[in-house]
Amino acid sequence: MAETKIQQVIETIEGLTVTELAELVKALKEKFGVTGPAMMAAGPMPAAGAAAPAEAKGEEQSEFTVTLVSVGDKKIQVLKELRAVTQLGLKEAKDIIDKTPSVIKENVSKEDAAKIKAKLEEVGAKVEIK
Repeated sequence: MAETKIQQVIETIEGLTVTELAELVKALKEKFGVTGPAMMAAGPMPAAGAAAPAEAKGEEQSEFTVTLVSVGDKKIQVLKELRAVTQLGLKEAKDIIDKTPSVIKENVSKEDAAKIKAKLEEVGAKVEIK
């Protein structure tokens, strides 16, 4: 029974944003009187380092830019996949590939950015999400 409660708590924590996680840590410190780095003994928070700049602003980043960093050995496959994810014509997609690093898509959700990155990296391209 205790394990199911623990699993439920873990699943709830996984669904929190970085801002919500920071608030949770603060509330736990206040509730249990913990000071200093002792809270970190429970384990590192996921993605805390990656989202630190957004956390400093008090909001989580919701729009991302996907950038093609390098094409790799399979230029034709990357070109085909790039056209599929961007709906660009052959010339426009070729221009993006020829002028790397270049922005593929701007202001996309985290999920869409991850999908684009996965598809392009699957065919050998190197992609960056910011």
